[in-house]
Amino acid sequence: MKALKVFSESLRFLKEDALRTISRNAEGKIFLASDFTWVLTVPAIWDPSAKQFMREAAMQAGIVAEGGEDRLLMALEPEAASVWCKKLPSEGFISEKHNEESLDQSAGTQYIVVDCGGGTIDITVHEVLGGGALKELHKASGNNLGGQSVDRKFKQFLRGIFPEGVWDEFEQNSPSAAQRIMYEFTYLKQSEKDVQISCPFALGKLAKDKSDTGNIKSELGASWDGEFIKISRDKMRSFYNKSLKGITENLQEIFTSALNIKYMLLVGGYAQSKVLQQHITDQFGHRCKVLCPFRAQEAILRGAVEFGRNPNVVASRKSSYSYGFAVCEKFDESKHKKEKKFTAKGVELSRDIFRKLVEEGEDLGSEETRKCLCSSAKADQKQMKLRFYSTFKKNPVYIDDSDVEEEGSFTLDMTEGNKVKLEIKIGSTEIVATGINLTTGEKKQVKIYLMTTDRECVIDDDSEDDVSVGSSFQSEEYILDGAD
Repeated sequence: MKALKVFSESLRFLKEDALRTISRNAEGKIFLASDFTWVLTVPAIWDPSAKQFMREAAMQAGIVAEGGEDRLLMALEPEAASVWCKKLPSEGFISEKHNEESLDQSAGTQYIVVDCGGGTIDITVHEVLGGGALKELHKASGNNLGGQSVDRKFKQFLRGIFPEGVWDEFEQNSPSAAQRIMYEFTYLKQSEKDVQISCPFALGKLAKDKSDTGNIKSELGASWDGEFIKISRDKMRSFYNKSLKGITENLQEIFTSALNIKYMLLVGGYAQSKVLQQHITDQFGHRCKVLCPFRAQEAILRGAVEFGRNPNVVASRKSSYSYGFAVCEKFDESKHKKEKKFTAKGVELSRDIFRKLVEEGEDLGSEETRKCLCSSAKADQKQMKLRFYSTFKKNPVYIDDSDVEEEGSFTLDMTEGNKVKLEIKIGSTEIVATGINLTTGEKKQVKIYLMTTDRECVIDDDSEDDVSVGSSFQSEEYILDGAD
């Protein structure tokens, strides 16, 4: 089944369940999805295409309809958690010394948010500004070693302690029973002590049928009394080794920066693990105060609601990528590749130049907008198309360099008038482009489709050096009159 179908149907269920629940408690009034602003949370370390995937899934789920895209906000999960933790009183946290400690709200306070989810570890660094807004100090980082990586180690352990093939056969024949074992483990893994997990009769019988003794391998740190699988504390901790090592390395990299970090907030379902809490405190407790909300798994959910009420609570973010356009410049043999040269209107140009719009690591305000004024290159032109690229590099040269990816394109309607003001909002959690027809006054928000395209556009700048967007002359050409 297509991933988009799985995600959209999951979101559809949540949407419909929410609407039913609200309507049942609204004295008979029936609410529709269009009555609300919806907030969809995503890991901060996801690339733009993954975030666009989630937006598309939400659209297909009927959360918002065509034309109502502004009613769907994308919230970065560690940011949402940060917003919520700022509101908590001292009794809302568990500190490393189990005393009352709250998050300092004074301007200049710097803290790390470690969102420990099931799939990802998502880390961001914030500073409190005057008025309580937040500024991101370090671009989002993290890894895919969340709580599910511990589950995978546990499942690998089960495969090892039973006779060969037993666990896989049990999982194949009794998927619900196997899932119940994993579900029980998600709670038991929060403990620092020896644990015991119920062993289904079918699993025990299968193990006995495939073994002369019917015993599991106790030397691996487990024992079985026929009813429970008992796992030692040390063996349980070993399931965490890879995950804890990855988190530690990510955090150590941040602490090498010239920052004055006072707090570390642990949030997310995985953060409820005592093993994780103790490890983080042991490794970093001497550098900052480690705080964890009592209901760490709810921090993102509750913070997302606050973010929906005030999206500008995060006033500044670090760009994780360099973003730019595909442009053409006057050919200069001292810096351009010969194979990129072509001639248009009697002028030698170089195609495929990466014209940087945003630099990796650059500070972007929550309302950061870049603007340009575009004119049609042809009298009968009906459309104008532009393509965006991203890269981890700070100063890419060409759009076809390694690590440069096409992230999206949009088309502007030019059936009336020949000038369009283009506004690209890049300081939010997504890139949003808006075109304004200066002749008709029509304002349209354009969806950026994060997929490849084989059509390009041409653009000329009236500055000293001619600049053209696109690598070839196609049907959607336009002239850049100016930019800021």
